[in-house]
Amino acid sequence: MKFLSNYNTRILSIILMILPSIITAQKLTYKDASLPIEERVSDLLSRMTVEEKVGQMLMFGAHRITKKGADGALVITQWGKPHLSNSLGGIKFPFQEESPEESARLNNELQKKIIESNRFGIPTLFVGEAYNGVDAKGCTVFGRPLNLATSWNLELTHDVWSVIGRESRLRGWHMVHSPVGDIARDPRFGRMSEGYGEDTYLTTEMLVAAVKGVQGSYDKSAPNTTHIGAVVKHFAGYSQVVGGRNFAAVEVSPRVLRDELLPPFKAAVQRGHALAIMPSHGDINGVASHGNPWLLTELLRNQWGFNGYVVSDAYDVGRLNFLMKVAENKEEAVKLGLKAGVDLDLYSEDVYVLLPEMVKKDPSLLPYIDRAAASMLRTKFILGLFENPYIDANETKKEVRSKANLSLAKKMDEESLILLKNENDILPLSKKTPRKIALIGPLLGEETVNTFNKIAGKKVSFVAEKGYELTNRNTKHPELTPRNDKALDKMVNLAKDADLSILFVGGDRFTAQEATFFKWVIGDRATIEPVGEQNELIQRVKALGKPVIVVLKHRRTLAFNIINENADAVLDCWEMTEFGDELIAKALFGEFSPSGKLPVTVPRTIGQIPYHYSMKEISFFKDYLFLESGPLYPFGFGLSYTKFAYSEPKLSSDVLERDGIIKVSVNVTNTGKVTAKEVVQMYIKDMFGSVLRPDKELKGFEKIELKPNETKTVEFTIRPEMLVFTGIEMKPVLEAGDYEVMIGTSSQEYKKTSFRLK
Repeated sequence: MKFLSNYNTRILSIILMILPSIITAQKLTYKDASLPIEERVSDLLSRMTVEEKVGQMLMFGAHRITKKGADGALVITQWGKPHLSNSLGGIKFPFQEESPEESARLNNELQKKIIESNRFGIPTLFVGEAYNGVDAKGCTVFGRPLNLATSWNLELTHDVWSVIGRESRLRGWHMVHSPVGDIARDPRFGRMSEGYGEDTYLTTEMLVAAVKGVQGSYDKSAPNTTHIGAVVKHFAGYSQVVGGRNFAAVEVSPRVLRDELLPPFKAAVQRGHALAIMPSHGDINGVASHGNPWLLTELLRNQWGFNGYVVSDAYDVGRLNFLMKVAENKEEAVKLGLKAGVDLDLYSEDVYVLLPEMVKKDPSLLPYIDRAAASMLRTKFILGLFENPYIDANETKKEVRSKANLSLAKKMDEESLILLKNENDILPLSKKTPRKIALIGPLLGEETVNTFNKIAGKKVSFVAEKGYELTNRNTKHPELTPRNDKALDKMVNLAKDADLSILFVGGDRFTAQEATFFKWVIGDRATIEPVGEQNELIQRVKALGKPVIVVLKHRRTLAFNIINENADAVLDCWEMTEFGDELIAKALFGEFSPSGKLPVTVPRTIGQIPYHYSMKEISFFKDYLFLESGPLYPFGFGLSYTKFAYSEPKLSSDVLERDGIIKVSVNVTNTGKVTAKEVVQMYIKDMFGSVLRPDKELKGFEKIELKPNETKTVEFTIRPEMLVFTGIEMKPVLEAGDYEVMIGTSSQEYKKTSFRLK
C-alpha cells in the first residue's frame, strides 16, 4: 500500500509539472491572431481585474515613466514602476528628443519592459503629435497643415501624411494626436494653421486624405503594422471660441454645428475610419465637450458608428471640475467624463486613477470601464501590437528622412505657394539680367541668402539684412521687440543701393501659437495687422522708387493692407517645410509657377470678422463706412505665371432627379507661355430655401496641369446628397428648387449655369 501511495504521489507530481505546458499549448483566445478582433478583446477583457482595466484608461507623459540614463540605458522612474504592472493605455512623447534610430531602440526596450511587467503581456500605445511632420527629432520637416490646404491637392495630402505615419511607426510610436478637423475662421486664434482653412468641404476632403494617409489605408482584415492610428481633433467647434481666445466659450447655432462644423469629423470616422477622437477643450453652447454624452456617445458612437477610443485633451477630464465648473469635485468629473464617453485620460494623474476605489462604491460604473478598456485593447489589436510590438531599427535608419520623403517635402512647398499679386508681371525674375537684389526683413532666414545665390546663378548678386526679430521669442509669453531705428535704417540703405528688394515679412511662430492651459502662456491676438514696424519698412523701401517684392510668411491670416498696397508682387508662403527658402527662390526665378489657392478669406480689418465666403447671402448686403467693399483677397484666390481661359460650363441635364446625378463640365485652356497648374473650383448656390442659405458653397475641386495652349475638360458630378441641409425643423432636408452652379478660378471669379432639383 505504501508503494502505491508513493507511486500515486509521483504521478501527481508529474501531472502538476506538465500541466502548465499543456495549458500553454492550448493558445489563449486573445493571443490567437487568426481569430476576429472582437473575440480577442472580449476574451482578454474577461480575464482582467478592475485595476488592470483602468490601467488601459491612463496615459502619462513619458518623462513620468522613463528616461535615458547617462550610459544610454533605459531607466524606469520610481514613480512609473508601479504603473507597469497593469500596462498603460498610452505614453505621450516617449524619447521625442532622441534620433529616430535611438528612439526605436529605447522604445523597443520600454515596450518589452511593459509587456513583461503585466500578467497578460499587454503592450502600451506610444503617442506623439504631427504639425510640421512628426513632432520629434530627426524626422522629415513638412509645412503646416494649412499649407496642404493651400495646395488643394488631395493626393499630396495623403502622401505627406503617409510619410508622417510611417516615420512615426519607425521610431516606435503608434498614434499621433493629429490631424485637426476644426474649421478655422477666426484669425485671432493662435492655432489657426493646424487645420485646413475656413471651408467645410475643403476641410472634409483634406481631413479624410490625411487620416487615410497616416493610417496607411490598411486592409481591415489584417493588422496595421506599417503605419499608425489617427486621433482626429478637436471634436467639435473648438476653433469657434469667442474672441478667438483658446479655452473661451464656444457659441454656435445648432444649424451651423450640424451643417458646417461636424461634417469633417463624420467623414473622418465613416470614410477615413479614424482609430481615435479627441474632444475639444471647450464647450458647445454651455455643455462641456468632455462631459457631453450626446456628442461623444449618441452622435459619435450610436449615429456615426465610431468604434475607436476617445482620448481627453490634456487634463480635460479634471478641468470639468476646476476650470469648466460643471463638476463639484474630481469624483464627479470622473463620472461625467466616463459616462459621456471619454475612454482615455491624458496626463491627469489624479482623475481616472480614482476609478478602482470609486467602482467599489458605485458598481454601475463598471460597464463604462469595460467599454473604455475594450476600446483601448481593440486599437492595440488593430495595430498588431500583440504580435509585432517592436521596431526594426535598420528599417528606421533606411526610411526616415529618405530621399523620397525629402523630395515630397519639396513638392509640398512647390504646390502650396500662392501668388497673390504680380503687377506688370514683375515675376518671375530673370536669371540672365545682371542686378543686385536686397533680401531684407525680420522673417529673413539664416541661410536664405546662400540658398538664393545657388538658385539665381552668377549674374544676380544679393545683399541681406534681417534687421531685427519680431519678438523676444519667449515661448510662454512673447513680447514685441522695441523699435530699432538703426536696424530700419540699415535695411533701407541696403535697398537704396540695390536694383530691387525682396522683403521677408509677416509673422513667425511666436506671433501665432497655441495658448496652452497655463495662464501665463499666450498665443491669441486681438488684432491681425502685421506687428512691429513692418508697414513702415515697406513704405520706406517703396519710396525709393524701385520694385518691391514681398515674401509673406505667417501662421494666421493677416490684414496686410499697407504691405499689399506697396508691393509690386506678393508671394504668400504661410509656414513651409525645411526647404522653404529653396522653393521660394525657385518660384521667384521662374523654375515653376505658383499654383496654391487661398483656403481662407483675407479680410481688410479685424472689424469684418466673422468673415468667410460661405456666409449667409444677407451678410454681404451692406458694406462698412469708410472701408472698401469685400475682402482683401477672396477664398480660393491665387494667380499664376500664365492665364487660364474657362469655357461656359455644360450640364448633362438641367433637371436633377432625387435618385439621380448631373454631370457638369468645363474646358480650361492655358493661354500663356509656361506650363502651370490650376485649381478648378465648383460652387453651388441654393437660390431659395426654407431657411437662410449660404451665398455659395464649395462642392468640388480638381487640380490640373496644362502646357501652353493645352486644353483639358474637367468634369464634376452633382449628387442630391450634396444639397442636403438642416431645415426649419432641425432635420436634414433636400428641398426642390433652383440651384446655381459656378465653376472658376476662385470664389469670386467664375462662370455659371443652373439646374432644378425635382
